Amino acid sequence: MKTMTGVERKQLIDEIMQLHAEGESTLGMAIRRLRLEVTGLDQETFAQMCGMSTRALYQLETDKGNPTLNTVDSILRKFGLRMGLMAALPAIKRRVVAGQGSSVISRGSKPKRK
Repeated sequence: MKTMTGVERKQLIDEIMQLHAEGESTLGMAIRRLRLEVTGLDQETFAQMCGMSTRALYQLETDKGNPTLNTVDSILRKFGLRMGLMAALPAIKRRVVAGQGSSVISRGSKPKRK
């Protein structure tokens, strides 16, 4: 694995985050890329570092497991990231959906009359 500068490492992490935020990669795919491309560690070593079994890490990376929020959060924190809330649709898709003639009603289906 090529040694990265701090700037290159940050750019790679930002790219992985962006792809996940846009829905282009799953959480498992993002964690796998972080493990491989940022740390270069094998599953066994990384799993030990995270305090989990290799099998649990494999299941998480292949989107087959059901990890706890604490598990995911502890993995992300190793990369300076944390879990948070985000829109179900990426911003660009929300604009397209909203622009297709649908109007947003602010008070449910029966807005207050004027």
